[in-house]
Amino acid sequence: MPALIIHGHFYQPPRENPWTGIVEEEPSAAPFHDWNERIHIECYRANAFASIKGPATGEEQLVNNYAHISFNFGPTLLNWLAQNHPDTYKRILEADRDSILQHGGHGNAIAQAFGHAILPLCNDHDLRTQIRWGLADFRYRFGREAEAMWLPETACSDPVMDALIDEGLRFVILAPQQAARIRVLTSENSDRVDNEVSTGSDSDRVNPAQDSVWSQVNEATLDTSVPYRYLHRDAPHKSINVFFYNGLTSRAIAFENLLRSSRELVDAFARAVDDKDMLNVATDGETYGHHFKFGDLCLAYALESDAPARGFQITNYAEYLDARPAKSEVEIYNGPDGEGTSWSCQHGVGRWIRDCGCHTGGAAGWNQRWRKPLRQALDYLRDENISYFEATRGTLFIDPWASRDDSIALVLDPQHSREQFLFEHAGRRASPDQQWRALTYLELQRMLLLMYTSCGWFFNDISGIETIQTLKYAARAIDLMEQLDLPSARGRFLEILSAAKSNRTELGTGADIYGKFVEPLSVAVVVQDVALAK
Repeated sequence: MPALIIHGHFYQPPRENPWTGIVEEEPSAAPFHDWNERIHIECYRANAFASIKGPATGEEQLVNNYAHISFNFGPTLLNWLAQNHPDTYKRILEADRDSILQHGGHGNAIAQAFGHAILPLCNDHDLRTQIRWGLADFRYRFGREAEAMWLPETACSDPVMDALIDEGLRFVILAPQQAARIRVLTSENSDRVDNEVSTGSDSDRVNPAQDSVWSQVNEATLDTSVPYRYLHRDAPHKSINVFFYNGLTSRAIAFENLLRSSRELVDAFARAVDDKDMLNVATDGETYGHHFKFGDLCLAYALESDAPARGFQITNYAEYLDARPAKSEVEIYNGPDGEGTSWSCQHGVGRWIRDCGCHTGGAAGWNQRWRKPLRQALDYLRDENISYFEATRGTLFIDPWASRDDSIALVLDPQHSREQFLFEHAGRRASPDQQWRALTYLELQRMLLLMYTSCGWFFNDISGIETIQTLKYAARAIDLMEQLDLPSARGRFLEILSAAKSNRTELGTGADIYGKFVEPLSVAVVVQDVALAK
């Protein structure tokens, strides 16, 4: 029986006002209050409670699609679901528990880097924190260690792969065009791995044949029906498995209306798998119900009835890896100038740096030259804070960066003792003022991480709601810097941002948009606090 693995990447950018924590109304999502609410009904809840007619009885049955697919949820989205739609949230967690029983102890859920930043563009501290926060969030919600991590936009590079290995992850999912070349592992080591259950331990860490010949590959020539082994550049005894999804079938699901019929979908699976042992596809999870109406029902019928009837074994990546360990090594393509690659930009990761030509529409003559100064402004704000945060070493924290990594515990659990956390990370009892300053520094760092959510660069104009959200986090960071009596970064930040010109000429520059749509939120909160105090 050929194995079938369907992966869904479920994610929405955080939408809350960073001063209040409240998601404000988004008129473009009407008749819903905001886009989270709209997509919840169309996709997240729909896939948790898909109503179909049973193939044997014809009676209505509720299908939890998450129990049948590999999936990841963005941590900020899961947090929103837990607070606003606990019934859907519960079904997601239940699906993972059920899949553990069905797939040899391996759950369907995998982790995601926390803030959906483009990891190859992160500095080393941010790269590590994004991964560690994502793993901590997964552990907190699913009650187990993650075996894999979804990389936002599958954006990857050698340093990202090494970081995943360093954190002990077993496998990762990439796009087929991200592979550069492959070669066969030694027959001796390959046989040994075949006879051992892969657990992410040293049995997964095999060395390549020194005389094995490398073969260049591309999307057309890469065999996506098997896993590959990527070796750590500095420690080749350590490695991670890589699954490359089937590009043609995944694109047909995402963009070519393949979800109009479950039989057509499974027919496409059958053609794609051919005589191979496995087919794996990956798309945005929102494809099933939000991008394509009734896509959730198509998926439910396919997995409950049509795919098993055609001889497919529904599984997940980790279970498949137990049965079919990697027998070839892979090197990934690092993109132009080594910047990295992704699944949604044919120019590597240019979509999040410059006007590379990738966009989602817009009027004639529009450009995305605003992307570069936007990133430069945020990088300035981040880099300006490195020395200030480092200066807390020995006064507020033993190790500021380790404290930041561990502070995800405070984000996940509001009841977690702040006093005890600070005692552990300062090595002594702190005064009330020191406690306030330490917690404010950590909140400032959280804003500096969240402002890099990839959606801020993805669309057509700097005036979009996604980009404005990233600027809200930047504004909150500037506000916290002022509360800490740090030198103001506002002037230089706006100077850089003023080079980002909106395609909507009436809105001016990024600095104008910041002044009109972002900064007043901070003032409004201050006014409200004063009113409440009176």
